[in-house]
Amino acid sequence: MKIIVTGGAGFIASHLVDSLISQGHDVIVIDNLSTGKKENINPKATFFKEDISNAEGLEEIFSKERPDIVNHHAAQVDLRRSVNEPLYDAQVNILGSLNLIGLSNKYNVKKFIYISTGGAVYGEPKYLPADENHPVDPLSQYGVSKHTVEHYLFVFKQTDGLQYTVLRYPNVYGPRQDPHGEAGVVAIFTEQMLDGKRPTIFGDGTKTRDYVYVDDLINANINVMFDNVSLDGEIFNLGWGKETKDIEIFEAVRDALGLDVKPIYDEKRPGEIDHICLDGTKAAEQLNWRPKVKLQEGIKLTTNFYKERR
Repeated sequence: MKIIVTGGAGFIASHLVDSLISQGHDVIVIDNLSTGKKENINPKATFFKEDISNAEGLEEIFSKERPDIVNHHAAQVDLRRSVNEPLYDAQVNILGSLNLIGLSNKYNVKKFIYISTGGAVYGEPKYLPADENHPVDPLSQYGVSKHTVEHYLFVFKQTDGLQYTVLRYPNVYGPRQDPHGEAGVVAIFTEQMLDGKRPTIFGDGTKTRDYVYVDDLINANINVMFDNVSLDGEIFNLGWGKETKDIEIFEAVRDALGLDVKPIYDEKRPGEIDHICLDGTKAAEQLNWRPKVKLQEGIKLTTNFYKERR
């Protein structure tokens, strides 16, 4: 099949591109390289340096390539930037997504996979683990913009028959994650410790997230994209359903590196929720998917990647 992967030079989507190409698919990567890296792009992929906010440029790609599937990973993912620059966040995450949705309709794309966030759409959860029926009440502009596109997809399905599936991600970690951003805490802690620095934990270390290794998320994408069962209009939370504290992540990275270092504690950042983990029961039942790589193993694989890269 011919598949467009937006954000295919980025951390998660570049792993997806590799997997799709290994299976013999024709993959087109669209990435503006604002955060993605050219070295992440599989040489067998067709690459277009383009911004999803540029409707004219996107249409040239769709007209030329005529994809069967669109897997939409590209996004403004910096929560802090979404708070400080909500217009930019909306321009990329909402308007950019609408460009892709409209073109997918126009060029008869068979399936549209949208990557949303389980860590930001629910706000401070009323119960854990959060399932797909949990009230959506985001506390950041990023969470608002990502969830808004889910609503648009629902409407386009009703009005135009667009077939789509939404995947709500947990905290993802693994090789290629950018240690210079703000979301990749495993990568950030690893690189800072390798540099001989003491990493900073924002808050008292008890904030919790649901951490899933990148390869497990790729398997979920593959299952959604090529499952013969109709998943049209479905939303799936992807997660272990387990909370892991910030201090536990810090200690796991420290132990994997064999170091003796203590964290620095700073004030909690506004817009961040205190606790979240995602109930993956629906994904297990309908996608035949469960995460497999346990935290200690995944962190060891990740820290080895950064050590070898040096």
